[in-house]
Amino acid sequence: MKLVTYALDGAEHVGVMTDEGIIPLSILNSDMPDEMHAVVAGGSVLLNQIADAIIASSPTPLDPTDVALLAPFPRPRRNVFCVGKNYYAHAREFEVSGFDSSSAGQQIPEVPIIFTKATTSVVGSGDTVESALDPTGSVDYEGELAVVIGTGGRGINSTDAMKHVYGYTIINDVTSRDIQRQHKQWFLGKSMDTFCPMGPVITTADELHDIRSIQLTTRVNGEVRQNASVKDLIFDIPRLIETLSKSMTLEPGDLIATGTPAGVGIGFTPPRYLQPGDHVEVEISGIGVLANPIG
Repeated sequence: MKLVTYALDGAEHVGVMTDEGIIPLSILNSDMPDEMHAVVAGGSVLLNQIADAIIASSPTPLDPTDVALLAPFPRPRRNVFCVGKNYYAHAREFEVSGFDSSSAGQQIPEVPIIFTKATTSVVGSGDTVESALDPTGSVDYEGELAVVIGTGGRGINSTDAMKHVYGYTIINDVTSRDIQRQHKQWFLGKSMDTFCPMGPVITTADELHDIRSIQLTTRVNGEVRQNASVKDLIFDIPRLIETLSKSMTLEPGDLIATGTPAGVGIGFTPPRYLQPGDHVEVEISGIGVLANPIG
């Protein structure tokens, strides 16, 4: 199932994205939640109720062009958890770029490198990334698969971790490279407003049986810059969940951006930063295309 958050007549709603359009949860049953965190907290029980209601009522879908599609979580309840240097080739390109202050000469990390992006950085597919907010003019893209936590918990073992995954979405971990380097940490350069495009949908885990087989492709103005398989992650999804939950409770709706593959702007000589007028698309098989203009 593919779930979306959209705006209509000034209010936010949750719906199911189908080939025919968007089916609002509110027209299926007035008792169903109409906010994504609550939907995720409802787990598989609620998903089964939604599927049964669609079959029973055969509702008329909304035309997606008649609504404003938002990020699945327009304002996450907690910062987005992110993972640095989690593809082998990207770890190497980042190390030699001169922008890596996370380690001293260590290309491949021994443990997951975790940082966060502020909730206020989130925007939806189609929204403009405001590059002018970066005074250094060093805006870069990072296409990433993001995990949506369903059942929360602490001390989750890697062997049980996938039971805690509700679904997946796409994140573009937009970054000011010079701010990242100047402050010798990643939070400020990655948390500027509009620097976390997310969406366009959440694909539930039951639809992506072999998550390692899916492909991630990032295009800038139609040119392929990143193209990699999730199987190339250094630390896989179970390891990331185990690491994060070791001493901290994960909650329904938490987001884990799993890292970006090689091909980011700083991997070129000279760096190929994003410019106003550019258009970035991050496509992940089974989920869709996250597309954003650069303003």
